[in-house]
Amino acid sequence: MNSATPREAETALLACCGSRRWARRVAAHRPYPDLDALLAACDEAAYDLSPGDLAEALAREPLDPPATHHGAPRATYVAAHTALRAAHAAYESRFGHTFVVCLDGIAPDEALDHRLTALRSRLGNDPEEERAVAAEELRRLARGRLTRLALRHARAAAQNPSADTAQTATEAATQAVAGHSRPDSPYVPV
Repeated sequence: MNSATPREAETALLACCGSRRWARRVAAHRPYPDLDALLAACDEAAYDLSPGDLAEALAREPLDPPATHHGAPRATYVAAHTALRAAHAAYESRFGHTFVVCLDGIAPDEALDHRLTALRSRLGNDPEEERAVAAEELRRLARGRLTRLALRHARAAAQNPSADTAQTATEAATQAVAGHSRPDSPYVPV
């Protein structure tokens, strides 16, 4: 992150949070002495998201294909995904934006239940309260994504010290943005 050009850093950061202002702000404060300082800047920029920045970030959150059912009976899996799609549609209708929830620390076999419970619970929020909850979930998502990006970058640098690691990280982030591959994104197509 520190050795990347501003444009490369912003591209990598956009894979973590879809707000251009957030990405520019985090990139502008480089160099960071360590991951903790980078994450602190990530948090600070996330706390300052305007309603427009939040809307931009939410609009850039991709829909991912459904996760596997981890051994659950097929009928249970289909029923749960049907309920999730219905709750997701109700959420988007009520709040006008996609649903986000950070699944860091949630076991894969519990993720579907966690998403459905969070969706149902948050449908009762008023729009202003939900905007604050969605902003916090985006902050948590960005923090986890940035941590994973930094760790992948560090592993790549350790495995191939002669490679241009700034370019490698930027390419990985660009592929993630282009392919909408965010394994932590909890969406099911509606």
